[in-house]
Amino acid sequence: MRGYDYSSAGAYFITICTHNRECLFGDIVDGEMRLNEWGRIVEWTWYDLPNHVANITLDIFVVMPNHFHGIIIITDTVVGAGSVGAGSVRAGSEPAPTPANTIQKRYGLPEIIRQFKTFSARRINEHRQTPGQPVWQRNYYEHIIRDDDDLNRIREYIINNPLKWESDEHYSK
Repeated sequence: MRGYDYSSAGAYFITICTHNRECLFGDIVDGEMRLNEWGRIVEWTWYDLPNHVANITLDIFVVMPNHFHGIIIITDTVVGAGSVGAGSVRAGSEPAPTPANTIQKRYGLPEIIRQFKTFSARRINEHRQTPGQPVWQRNYYEHIIRDDDDLNRIREYIINNPLKWESDEHYSK
């Protein structure tokens, strides 16, 4: 949104697509996302963000074959030692604790997304031995979450995204 301060406290829904919408991160099988090694790198990088960014908590997310949806909550306060975002949701996994001595600086949404894309792309390219190859498209979609109804609607969309893969706008075989 033009003129909006994306370092402001609030919840943000993001969508990031892979370069050329290439299916890199796994497959949808029976309505469930099955991550491959690169998809697990994306997942791990997401969980690791609070270790590098002082003022965020992570909410629900999904890694899809060729894109990523997630909710980031930017706070006015610095997250303390060992804390995890209260809204963190992901079956069978927990975000890494945040050491108190590694957090110093507040970041806005553009810098947070840049870090996520850079860190995950670097690790994926190391794994596939393709240094410098693009993994992500240049930009990303963001939506400022305005209220609880909006948040709940987006959470439901993220949860159901694998079930609706074949009708998804990002669907690619």
